[in-house]
Amino acid sequence: MGFDEVGISVNDFSTSCSRSLENNMFSGTVPPELGKLVFLNYLNLNANNLTGELPRALTNLTELTELRISSNKFTGKIPDFFQSWKQLQKLEIQASGFQGPIPSSISVLSNLKELRISDIGGEGSEFPPLSRMTRMNRLMLRSCGLSGSIPHYFPTMANLIVLDLSFNNLEGNIPDMAALSNLQWLYLTSNLLTGPIPDWIMKRNRKTQMDLSYNNFSQISEQPTTCREQLLSGGCLEKISCPKEEYSLHINCGGSKTTVGGIVFEEDQDPGGDSRFVAVIPNWGISTTGHFWDVNATQPYITNNMSVLELNNSELYTSARLSPLSLTYYARCLGNGNYTVKLHFSEIIIRGNKSFHSLGRRIFDVYIQEKLVWKDFDIKKEAQGVDREVVMELKAVQVKDKTLLIRFKWSGKGTTTSPKRGTYGPLISAISVDSEFKPPSSKSKIPIVVGTSVGAFVVCLIFLILWWRGSLGSKTSREKALRGLDLQTGFFTFRQIKAATNNFDPENKIGEGGFGSVYKGILLDGTIIAVKQLSSKSKQGNREFVNEIGMISALHHPNLVRLYGCCIESNQLLLVYEYMENNSLAHTLFGPEEGPLKLDWSTRQKICIGIARGLAFLHEESPLKVVHRDIKATNILLDQDLNAKISDFGLAKLDEEENTHISTRVAGTIGYMAPEYALWGYLTYKADVYSFGVVALEIVAGKNNMKYRPNENFVCLVDWALVLQQKGNLIELVDPRLGSDFEVEEMITMVKVALLCINPAPALRPTMSAVVSMLEGRTLVRESVMNPNIYGDELKLATLRNPFDPTAQGGTSGTQSLVGSSDATWINSSATTSSDLYKIGPSSSTST
Repeated sequence: MGFDEVGISVNDFSTSCSRSLENNMFSGTVPPELGKLVFLNYLNLNANNLTGELPRALTNLTELTELRISSNKFTGKIPDFFQSWKQLQKLEIQASGFQGPIPSSISVLSNLKELRISDIGGEGSEFPPLSRMTRMNRLMLRSCGLSGSIPHYFPTMANLIVLDLSFNNLEGNIPDMAALSNLQWLYLTSNLLTGPIPDWIMKRNRKTQMDLSYNNFSQISEQPTTCREQLLSGGCLEKISCPKEEYSLHINCGGSKTTVGGIVFEEDQDPGGDSRFVAVIPNWGISTTGHFWDVNATQPYITNNMSVLELNNSELYTSARLSPLSLTYYARCLGNGNYTVKLHFSEIIIRGNKSFHSLGRRIFDVYIQEKLVWKDFDIKKEAQGVDREVVMELKAVQVKDKTLLIRFKWSGKGTTTSPKRGTYGPLISAISVDSEFKPPSSKSKIPIVVGTSVGAFVVCLIFLILWWRGSLGSKTSREKALRGLDLQTGFFTFRQIKAATNNFDPENKIGEGGFGSVYKGILLDGTIIAVKQLSSKSKQGNREFVNEIGMISALHHPNLVRLYGCCIESNQLLLVYEYMENNSLAHTLFGPEEGPLKLDWSTRQKICIGIARGLAFLHEESPLKVVHRDIKATNILLDQDLNAKISDFGLAKLDEEENTHISTRVAGTIGYMAPEYALWGYLTYKADVYSFGVVALEIVAGKNNMKYRPNENFVCLVDWALVLQQKGNLIELVDPRLGSDFEVEEMITMVKVALLCINPAPALRPTMSAVVSMLEGRTLVRESVMNPNIYGDELKLATLRNPFDPTAQGGTSGTQSLVGSSDATWINSSATTSSDLYKIGPSSSTST
């Protein structure tokens, strides 16, 4: 409908200074009468269906400071009357329908602070003259047909925060912009740029998000093993080894692992980011590009549907992944040949009613193997409505070099602010890739790969142990042999590690453990890492180090600490992990009260559920069923968003149902070990369940199990919790630091679940999947009442506590390995823990 059809008259707001007509689905041309509103300083015509050219009468609006005309269907060239709008501070012309080139008269707008022009067709042009715009802080000239080189005047824009010149035909080197200290986002993807990556880019910290992919840069001397696809297109993929060839791939984009029609769709829950490459597991990865140009630039790259979906495969459409500009899925390690690709879509953000939420338009292009297969794809149109599934299928997709690329790119024709800001761009619900040929029969291999038999896994661990002990020849031959194992991890050069840690600068040392030293480092792409260095003198550590690299290289889950890779050059053996910004759970719970980090109740609950999910994966979902054996607060690390990550797999064992009684070497930590394991060496996954119960109580109480005794009648925190349960006074267990700021029902649930987990009888403890279900409120918690004296009379923990209490002995917080000797005494020996990576000072204990 046009302006006149809704009764809008210029006289109605002739003295108005601000007018927004955004998201009204107006059609027709812009009325010349708007030019009479000479007092206007703000005009927003975004997200309509306006056509024709802008009337020259708008040149009368000389007081305009902000003009937004994006997401329309205008015709003709961008109007050349900028000289009338010299007061403009913000100009937005995105996906407007206008044709290029950008008029040179734009140079008069010296007051501009934000300029967005994108997706203009027609004639290309040289870079527009913007040198007078020294006040600029956000500049987008995306997909404008620009050619020539990037101008050298950008350092004069000292306040520049965002620079997006992507999807043009720019050539030559990247000019020096090191002086732009405020620059946080730099997008130069999909141009024709050449030369080396400048040093000022290589030295930028992680807070600067950059995407330089799809250019023609010369190779740099050493690429980072871990990257966000911001340096060289393909470089990230080339560094990922293939444990074996795959012949199918199914991904639940943005969602959790699920099974549909007997097919397992893998989870895809990494949060994504502005310019982020994520190698989820060795055979696939994702990259997201662009940020939402809105007031809140931290919009999620995963969205969820709040509606009830009446679909047969609703599990695939309750969530989706999206990106404001470009979203790419990389399928790796596929056997060469032809494949059928199915892309599952459902519009779960834009609504189909007549409300404001129905006004959005999501239009994007789909590329497979860099070939445009569906242009201007509109999910709502193809599915004939919202919350409906549409599956696009493409056959005979040829895979070469084991790689398949599926790319979704915003075509510049959709809305950017409707139905709400930060929800535009390409969206995908699920991906299915299946071979059109019969896969070759699998051959037996020694390499550790997900899905191999437990026996093959053990053979590899034995091989690794022999390697490090020197039983398999020289260091050089052993290095080649280890690489030949095809471990599911990347390999770093020693040169890379030295550069990342500043030649192992003592200032970067963050821990010292049974293995050796641990250092903080920064890779060339800005990724912060933790480097665990094995000391050649540590024989106990050798076995556990080998065990850790073997175990964790085959395990991938959001709640497990991520192993980026290892270095095995010469006599060096190092593990490279993701760095946990917020240290360990123990450091946060038991550290000094004046510490900067305070855990509120919702965060504690999130951490507890995260630990439970990680253990459920190890016990029940992982192809290699693993018993961790050393779950405790120091082995739970917290990332930047306070997500829990289980670490330290040095003591982990495969859960072999035929051989659960391990009597040769009992290892763990006093206060967290299950009684049947500590006393009789009987090991099953229920030992981890017990340890989790102890940690859950610590999370609620904010106190260390072995260091807290309310009075001499209690042995430990667990003992006290059991007494409080009998008295019906669990509320007394809550950390006083929380005050009254917690949900009582949630707290009671968490404590009851913890008490179920610490039942002395393993058979009465729940599985970790049941624990997750109870903590999330999907299953009722059954009552469990135990005699607290069982911990004093039967297990004699009070007797055991004194000789092995680290605080009483003045020792460290390392793991205590307990070995039964001939005279029935206990012998302890240290092994590395997460506290070695993130030190906890003597003042970290809580004693009240």
